[in-house]
Amino acid sequence: MNDQSSTPVVCLCVLAAGTSSRFGATKLVQPYHGKPLVQNALLAAQGACAGRVILVVGHDQDAVSEASNGLFDELIVNRDFQNGIGTSIAAAATACDEDTDALLIILGDQPLVTATHLRHLIDTWSGSDDEIISSSFDGITCPPILFPRKAFAALSRLQGDSGAKSLLENDDFVVSTIDFPPAGFDIDRPEDLHRVPSD
Repeated sequence: MNDQSSTPVVCLCVLAAGTSSRFGATKLVQPYHGKPLVQNALLAAQGACAGRVILVVGHDQDAVSEASNGLFDELIVNRDFQNGIGTSIAAAATACDEDTDALLIILGDQPLVTATHLRHLIDTWSGSDDEIISSSFDGITCPPILFPRKAFAALSRLQGDSGAKSLLENDDFVVSTIDFPPAGFDIDRPEDLHRVPSD
């Protein structure tokens, strides 16, 4: 961190640029419990990192931006979104200013992630530039994931659909996990909007 005695500066990025190919339409604008799906992630993000929420859009960017209802502090348009989620993570990492100590990434289609869980990830982080804090379910690491500043350079070079998996397997970092089964529930197909999460 910039100052070990101070509260770390954490930016939170909601990734919302994907093509929703398995859904068959722009899923992030679809209603989920009374509001567009993307708003669920943004509300949790604002509850944890108010004033430091980045929204990355790409596919159907105007519709997703409108559906977000302004619940972001910075909007990034990823014009390279067709080359995979890695490009959206790269765009977010590049946007972080020099005062940012960590970047917390959440997917826009994870409606059960809460502000409480996001704050828990932040509070669990030791502040070490070598430590990544990841959510997990059934022993699988998954977003939301917090990356320290040391990871930003590698994040900014990401391409493809493997996301940041390479960093989780990098010996330069220690990965700590927090078990959070709701992180395993995401929206892939229309029927998921009505599915009971425990199914």
